[in-house]
Amino acid sequence: MKKEKTILIVDDIEINRVFLDEIFHKEYTIVEASNGAEAIEIINNRENITAVLLDLIMPGLNGIDVLKAMNENGKISKIPVFLITAADSEEMLLEGYNLGAIDIITKPFTTQFLKCRVNNVIELYEHRNDLQSIIDEQVRKINEMNQSIVQTLATVLEFRDCESGEHVKRICGLTRILMTEVSDTYPEYRLPKEEIEKVVTSSSLHDIGKISVPDSILNKPGKLTQEEFEIMKQHTVKGCEILENMPDLMNNEIYNYSYDICRHHHERWNGKGYPDGLKGDEISIWAQVVSVVDVYDALISERVYKKAFSKEVAVDMIYNGECGAFNPKVLSSFKKILDKL
Repeated sequence: MKKEKTILIVDDIEINRVFLDEIFHKEYTIVEASNGAEAIEIINNRENITAVLLDLIMPGLNGIDVLKAMNENGKISKIPVFLITAADSEEMLLEGYNLGAIDIITKPFTTQFLKCRVNNVIELYEHRNDLQSIIDEQVRKINEMNQSIVQTLATVLEFRDCESGEHVKRICGLTRILMTEVSDTYPEYRLPKEEIEKVVTSSSLHDIGKISVPDSILNKPGKLTQEEFEIMKQHTVKGCEILENMPDLMNNEIYNYSYDICRHHHERWNGKGYPDGLKGDEISIWAQVVSVVDVYDALISERVYKKAFSKEVAVDMIYNGECGAFNPKVLSSFKKILDKL
């Protein structure tokens, strides 16, 4: 084993630290702490801790306190912790296990047995951490691929519709702000930050189905006829058909968000939207959020068929129901973030 690997020995009794140091110092760099507070500081500030030999019973912060701190900073999943104890408190040992300790070392120590146990666990953790690094790298590459696919599709739409390029960028920014506010305010709609970012990426594809809409309708300067409007409404369904025919996108994590947003961003809270007539929370919260920001951005932007409305007028139109019915909770969150828009 390489010398740079470090074992942290935490024990308030010096002779115990000396004994453990003698066992491991030829194979590892040894760092010592005489109390829990010192141990926590070392763990927080050193990156190369390979294992922790942790006394349970210490004055001040004890071994359980150290384990709790390692759970809070995420170190417990990467560093094996061996509990050192002469006590037979089953309750305390069980708490240590529940907090992530990997094994128990009972005093007095049996040198060779202890050495084999610690070395074997360290080797296992090294393999696991190496595997996790490989997985993390693959996830990074997949996320880059996701972004590339989405950006390519959004660019294709921009060539068809001169309004869509900047519209897509604004939708992403608005979706992040509103989805975060909704998630933070309402526990039933809470999403982790990484899931919100997937929603943001997926929101780029909300109008991808407009690729299938004829130019005469897509860029018509006047009001659409009923027949033309029915064709325009099909962009939600056509967009999903495009996504279904992209196997790389179907196999990654953003597909479900993209499909749902693409199909349902024109659904309305009262069931009078399209294409499926969903109502209430039959509509996913991410599709609800994108529907609000999509309407807002369309109102404040100049289009071939209309002038841009002011921010104040656009907000009034949304709250007065002129653009369809929306979830009151989403509208409440929307009102809170108006200054950020």
